[in-house]
Amino acid sequence: MKVVEKIKRPIYDEMEVFEKKFSDSMSSNVALLNRITHFIVNRKGKQMRPMFVFLVSKMFGKGKINERTYRGAAVIELIHTATLVHDDVVDDSYKRRGFFSINALWKNKIAVLVGDYLLSKGLLLSIENEDFDLLKIISVAVREMSQGELLQIEKSRSLDITLDTYFEIIRQKTAILIASCCAIGAQAVNCNKEEVQKMHKFGELIGMSFQIKDDLFDYGKQKIGKPVGIDIKEKKITLPLIHALNRSSKSERRLIINTIKNENKNKSKVDELIKLVKQKGGIEYAEKKMNFYRQTALAILHEFPKNDYRDSLELMLNYVVERKI
Repeated sequence: MKVVEKIKRPIYDEMEVFEKKFSDSMSSNVALLNRITHFIVNRKGKQMRPMFVFLVSKMFGKGKINERTYRGAAVIELIHTATLVHDDVVDDSYKRRGFFSINALWKNKIAVLVGDYLLSKGLLLSIENEDFDLLKIISVAVREMSQGELLQIEKSRSLDITLDTYFEIIRQKTAILIASCCAIGAQAVNCNKEEVQKMHKFGELIGMSFQIKDDLFDYGKQKIGKPVGIDIKEKKITLPLIHALNRSSKSERRLIINTIKNENKNKSKVDELIKLVKQKGGIEYAEKKMNFYRQTALAILHEFPKNDYRDSLELMLNYVVERKI
């Protein structure tokens, strides 16, 4: 059995119901919009974020969930999908999960409007059902994600990203949404404030591990996941690279920065940079940080009683750092 299927097993029925509710939540009276949202639903990913919501809700709810959990998962997925549509426009990306992106098929103007529509549907789903506590959690996440993207753009232009800045960027860009999933899962079944905060921290730690794992794919030996060296080609400053810069001499730093700024499309130069990052211990450092976040998340999870849902969350945590794509 694939790991993702094993993770999903205790919430299989809930995910089946969720898919129908999620599809319904996107419906409109505009035929063009319905064609596009149908395209989105049929090309869904692993749906890890709704899975976090259901697993956390069921862990605390002793196997039972309510309509608030379904709405929370739908809001998360609507807003996550909106951010992906907008990201593809911002990044001029024409592929998403191996398929053409919305902006590739329907152009930027329509893609931006579709993203806006999905965002508004998510907000209205919460407001119409007076889920203001859930809305607050996700609204904070959207604000943080926007700030994280802008901070990364600002710092990438000058290539002066410190370790502290890097960790703040990935906390805002990636970790905050997974943190929100786990917090909403707890909040939806009326957990106390401390439990919600612990689940938020648990999700944040998973998100940090997830992003560092993505960074490591850039230095992989095998052609798995994203293409090797793609972050360097896109002038993205990742954790292994920051560590290498901190361990380099002045001349080596000049070489690294010149490669990123001016030689980032030159395969042999990029290969040389990857080799230097490895020599400087960048991979080992990133793996150490990734495993630190994993172990800290695991410690939080083990504060709660063991059950099938906690076991699946632990599987999810391990999958995040051991995945091949």
